Amino acid sequence: MSGDLGPRVAISASQKFLTQFSDVDLLLVGNETQLLSLLSQSKKLHARITLVHAADVVSMHDDPLLALRQKKDSSMWMALDLLRNNDVDACVSAGNTGALLAIAKFLIKTFPAIERPAICKSMPVEAGSTYLLDLGANINCPPDYLHQFALMGSVLAGASSEVSPRVALLNIGTEQQKGTDTLKAAQLLLQEDPRINYVGFVEANSIFTGAVDVIVCDGFHGNIALKASEGVALFIANKISKIVKQNLFNRCLSLLALPLLKRLQHELNPSVYNGASFLGLQKTVIKSHGGADEKAFLQALVVAREQVIHKVPARIQRVLCEAEGIAKA
Repeated sequence: MSGDLGPRVAISASQKFLTQFSDVDLLLVGNETQLLSLLSQSKKLHARITLVHAADVVSMHDDPLLALRQKKDSSMWMALDLLRNNDVDACVSAGNTGALLAIAKFLIKTFPAIERPAICKSMPVEAGSTYLLDLGANINCPPDYLHQFALMGSVLAGASSEVSPRVALLNIGTEQQKGTDTLKAAQLLLQEDPRINYVGFVEANSIFTGAVDVIVCDGFHGNIALKASEGVALFIANKISKIVKQNLFNRCLSLLALPLLKRLQHELNPSVYNGASFLGLQKTVIKSHGGADEKAFLQALVVAREQVIHKVPARIQRVLCEAEGIAKA
């Protein structure tokens, strides 16, 4: 019900999602009258969609603690409650990030060995994918938080691969002496953990090279890196568009380069990488960008399905239990 564009995006994306994947049913939680109205405007109703009425909504401007205490009839609370009660396998929301995190942490709970959930998403790289976390859930992170993030990110990156994911810490340089005391202490924890294939520090200009599979940082720097990359992608797309429209010669050349331009536009579009995971929760919760269009929300649903199929929370729990056994030994 929330997000910048409201439920019409979720409904149109949901129907396309169900067309692509026959193994999924969806529950849409929100104001039933409004949802029915939007569904009736669609060309195709879908038998695998169930509506769950919610009388209230968490707005994008609501205080997270207020939402936690006073919004138990909201679509966000009810969707997460369905997840808690095992009525669904995953929850996807484009709503208020802080409220989603607070309510999810209260209802779904983190694993006992995890202090705080981390927001993690795939970033565009030259080949394959690189996961970056945390992206804003935790502004100040002590070394043990970064260690936990590295463990969880490694599990996510390795869920669909037989290769041990390469894990790095984001820093201002690759030299051992660079960085804060927190980063240096976190590096020692990662180096000593046999469950993590730690490869050292990386700089921000290596995020998109694909040189590593998981990049770990605190939420302050991760959010800046994410927003900067989205801004650069938009800048490049707008720059290309302006150059193409400058004169008739450029427009003619653009017709010849149209397939290449379309491919570039697709690969740089942040919508292709929409869908961030709340790693550390005991069930799958995916945060879609608040301004997500139909294509972007569809991608968030795809991410949720993939994580359910690969049983990412269960994998994280298993690795945490193994790490706990090593610590006791």
